[in-house]
Amino acid sequence: QVQLVESGGGSVQAGGSLSLSCAASAHTYRIYSMGWFRQAPGKEREGVAAIESDGYTAYADSVKGRFTISLDKDKNTLSLQMNSLKPEDTAMYYCAADFRLETAVAITAGRLPGSVEFVHWGQGTQVTVSS
Repeated sequence: QVQLVESGGGSVQAGGSLSLSCAASAHTYRIYSMGWFRQAPGKEREGVAAIESDGYTAYADSVKGRFTISLDKDKNTLSLQMNSLKPEDTAMYYCAADFRLETAVAITAGRLPGSVEFVHWGQGTQVTVSS
């Protein structure tokens, strides 16, 4: 079992930047995959970015070139640097983790896994981007 705690959300104007962090209670060396998802009111949860233990990453088309996901295994911390934020990035952002090899293989192949492919979830942190 792993507990995930997100931080770093807030409000920013369009064009601004925010950095999200996710602290994992378990050693991330044991976690094959971690990712960020978001959910706006009235919409389904969608994948934003994912990373597997060897550093391979996958991103949603809507955030490519603006967001960067990274994993610090020594600090058991997942991060998401968000630049050039847009109002449509407004959502609750969730951190997720998975121990299964198949989820990591998907990321290695360049595919962003869906929410059903992650077992462990944080409580979320709100990001609001105003125009």
